[in-house]
Amino acid sequence: MERKVLMIMLFLSLLAVLSACAPTPVLVREAPPPPREEIIGAAPSPAHAWIPGHWKWEGGWVWIPGHWRAAPHPGAVWVPGHWKERYGGWVWVPGRWREY
Repeated sequence: MERKVLMIMLFLSLLAVLSACAPTPVLVREAPPPPREEIIGAAPSPAHAWIPGHWKWEGGWVWIPGHWRAAPHPGAVWVPGHWKERYGGWVWVPGRWREY
């Protein structure tokens, strides 16, 4: 019985730590401006992917310019982040790498 209680407490502690690591989405009441046009130069290497620029909310809209980033492994493709309308406002959905 003590072992079962100990395992439950360990699981709940781990769950609390992991949930504290998850970023809390920021709800922005005003829609982001349209994306800016960017001039995309040549890739530093075939292993690099273009990460498009995007608007970030910092009490007001701030443009984060696009940049090249090396893929974590061959076959990885960048899925750009985007603003999604939710909960009566806008929430940032971060970009991520995925398999091609």
